[in-house]
Amino acid sequence: MLESYPAAQVYDSLLAKIANAKTRGIVAEFIARLYAVFADCQFTYLEINPLVVTEAGAIHALDLAAKLDQTAEFEAGSKWSKALGQANEFRTHATASPTNGGAVSVDAITGPPMEFPAPFGRQMTKEEAYIAELDAKTGASLNSPCSTRTLANYGEYSGAPSENQTYEYAKTILDLMTRGLPRPDGKVLIVGGGIANFTNVASTFKGITRALKEFTKLLQQHNVRIFVRRAGPNWQEGLKLVRQLAATLNIEMQVFGPETHITAIVPLALTGSMPSLGVFELDSADKKSYDPLGAAGQSSTQPAKKGASVKPVLNAPRGPAQFPGSPTTATHHANYEPFTAATRAFVFGMQPRAVQGMLDFDFMCGRAMPSVAAMIYPFGGNHVHKAYWGTQETLIPVYQTVEQAVAKHADVDTVVNFASCRSVYSSTLDLLKHTQLRTIAIIAEGVPERRARQLLHAAKRKGVLIIGPATVGGIKPGCFKIGNTGGMMDNIVSSKLYRSGSVAYVSKSGGMSNELNNIISRTTDGVYEGVAIGGDRYPGSTFIDHLRRFQADPNVKMMVLLGEVGGVEEYAIAQAVKRGELTKPVVAWCIGTCASMFTTEVQFGHAGALANSDSETAVAKNRALAEAGVHVPKTFEEMPAVLHKLYTELVAAGTIVPRAEPEVPKIPLDYSWAQELGLIRKPASFVSTICDDRGQELLYAGMPISDVFKQNIGIGGVVSLLWFKRRLPDYACKFIEMVLMLTADHGPAVSGAHNTIVTARAGKDLVSSICAGLLTIGERFGGALDGAAEQFSTAYDRNLTPREFVDSMRKQNKLILGIGHKIKSRTNPDLRVEIIKEYARKNFPATPILDYATAVETITTSKKDNLILNVDGAIGVLFVDLLRYSGAFTRDEADEVLKIGTLNGLFVLGRSIGFIGHFLDQKRLKQGLYRHPWDDISYLVGQDESARILATANGGGQ
Repeated sequence: MLESYPAAQVYDSLLAKIANAKTRGIVAEFIARLYAVFADCQFTYLEINPLVVTEAGAIHALDLAAKLDQTAEFEAGSKWSKALGQANEFRTHATASPTNGGAVSVDAITGPPMEFPAPFGRQMTKEEAYIAELDAKTGASLNSPCSTRTLANYGEYSGAPSENQTYEYAKTILDLMTRGLPRPDGKVLIVGGGIANFTNVASTFKGITRALKEFTKLLQQHNVRIFVRRAGPNWQEGLKLVRQLAATLNIEMQVFGPETHITAIVPLALTGSMPSLGVFELDSADKKSYDPLGAAGQSSTQPAKKGASVKPVLNAPRGPAQFPGSPTTATHHANYEPFTAATRAFVFGMQPRAVQGMLDFDFMCGRAMPSVAAMIYPFGGNHVHKAYWGTQETLIPVYQTVEQAVAKHADVDTVVNFASCRSVYSSTLDLLKHTQLRTIAIIAEGVPERRARQLLHAAKRKGVLIIGPATVGGIKPGCFKIGNTGGMMDNIVSSKLYRSGSVAYVSKSGGMSNELNNIISRTTDGVYEGVAIGGDRYPGSTFIDHLRRFQADPNVKMMVLLGEVGGVEEYAIAQAVKRGELTKPVVAWCIGTCASMFTTEVQFGHAGALANSDSETAVAKNRALAEAGVHVPKTFEEMPAVLHKLYTELVAAGTIVPRAEPEVPKIPLDYSWAQELGLIRKPASFVSTICDDRGQELLYAGMPISDVFKQNIGIGGVVSLLWFKRRLPDYACKFIEMVLMLTADHGPAVSGAHNTIVTARAGKDLVSSICAGLLTIGERFGGALDGAAEQFSTAYDRNLTPREFVDSMRKQNKLILGIGHKIKSRTNPDLRVEIIKEYARKNFPATPILDYATAVETITTSKKDNLILNVDGAIGVLFVDLLRYSGAFTRDEADEVLKIGTLNGLFVLGRSIGFIGHFLDQKRLKQGLYRHPWDDISYLVGQDESARILATANGGGQ
């Protein structure tokens, strides 16, 4: 990496063969400018061949190949677009485009965005575009199913997608698979997955099984055979779902868990046989399954080894955890040993899940102090975060700056940096300023290559170990784990990562780390240390860096390398073995040997997993490693056998001395995860039957929000779904909307609007002002809908004549709700009432309650002209007619709607529109504080006192 552009070296050395000084100067200037563009625009590759310089000094690039770094789009994307916008082709296109009434498109101003080709060098299919759309809506990763034609249809999901997302994804793949005519030899569906870190296997497999059920007939017609291998959180339940489904589908389906090698189902599907990881497994008595409830819980599925004890978590201590005082400086350790049982770290970023995972690991390993000293979060003020140490609570400090954290914790020498790809460069440079920090793990994916190289060189100058970027981190069993490495506690226990073994490994893939942990724990005495350096082309530390550490560490007896297609780092291992620099046994495999089966350039999952030459292919590197004396299996499936054979030889030679298996540690489960696993239950605090926001799409009473718009059900339809939990007929939805429009406002003089206006003018906010208005709604103002509906419907149901009803209410000294108006009368009718009466008689199946109320109105108006059926009464009785005679409700349901205050809700909802309008009107008018005028108040102060004095003078009692 260049600190500065070497102009002198370019002129004197690189261009030394150009005799003409003028020409040399022209070319030197051209190269300088070209390099500036290369760096500024974040190119990863640029070649001009040939380059012609004329006698006149003109430069012509006859052939040019270049590649931009797609991950740098957030930094250089605007520059790319600007360059495209200045291109002749784009200018011509922009000029020819319609102006849309004079409007200029953004692309015409800034240039179009750079378009990068789809995987495998072809255009995305409709199905791939759909998967890409799903992927854009979730934090999980849903990679498109790719038809490579020469190999297979392939797709991948990760990052804990939901059940529904997995269902949609699986449906797309199954649809592709079952198109066309059936093949005579049938088809194979491989659902192969590694040991997940956090993905709930049961949840995702529910989505897969739903899709398989839907496609049962097509799968049978195409004679599809299904092979499943998966592990990770809740894998037993997930695989049980698949096995239960297999028994009902009449489809050949074979299902395996972590006891089977990750890729073993591929040869099984294609050849009918597979190597079994269990063949090489050590004494099964040493294997203890993770029992989250402890010994008393009786949920362990395998017996413990005789003599071994189990640490229970029942009756564990409560209250705050107590720790010894922190040392004033970081604990000294050898250069080959960056992590010990005393390692303390900062976590950069607000990552409570990762922090809790690290603390649980610490507690499980019996550490005296938590490995996490503090979190650094620039976007929040200094505070503390509550976490758990076993069953006890502990507080983790959170600082806003690195300086503050370093000043408070002199014992910290490690940082787990969770900053995003956009900010990780600046945050890591900030960390490198502090000499006490000796190891930094960079988790972020998508770090621009130029920034990664800059960080690499800056760290080397300061002697800081960088792990990553694009890594899950690493783990040292019994001592320290970086962030989310190793996944959840059941993974930690099943791979015996709570205690140290003799095998150290280095891998590019963080996802494959769990598989290596599993393989090594089953075939040897376990992992001593494991590091995933990250899948980018420029990792902060390389394979050879870590293998040299392992070589120097006397506790490491075997080393494992898991490389991959792309790059040449594996050749450094081969050379080190040949030179005798690495003398400990090394088992190695480079994944990606299938790349040669593709007819086009293949970019695998990692940014660096791309072979740019024959030497970078997995096959070539495996061959070179084997020739150097590294133990290289014939296939990845044979790696467990090679490991086990080498381990037994080292045990026989006395190099490795097996140790007694320690107690199986226990760690309490988080409540939410235990509930998801089905280990506990509790009554819900709330019950909701109208809306569900948990899936990919919001549901209103079971109706997806997209259908709400597609079917154009309107506000009335939404109210029918959320208030009545069903889709009402169109005329009913229209009536609801009419009611809302009619009740929206009735002028500023009514009490609710008046209160809203007064509150707004007092300087209060929108919500406070609306609440002031809403609190006036009741039987005297606007809130008579429910009462009117109840009174009229009850009288009608009792077969009272309108006259009997009016007389009975008079005898009880009760007002007839819904009758009477301050202003309107029989000769000055309320047009709002006339509108809805006319609509109802035209569209409702029947209106007997309205007819009854109209008859009552005839009697009341004969006594007083303004005792008309008002808008509250009309809405109330019409809703009774709607509920009873629309066919959407039973009689009991209709009665319940009236009892629970539903109809008054219509007035509240409608009138809120007007209240908001009055609030906004007052704010626009900038009206000041309201004070009621004196001349509108009758002041009768002292009259009551005068009356009392008079009564006393006349002999009134005291």
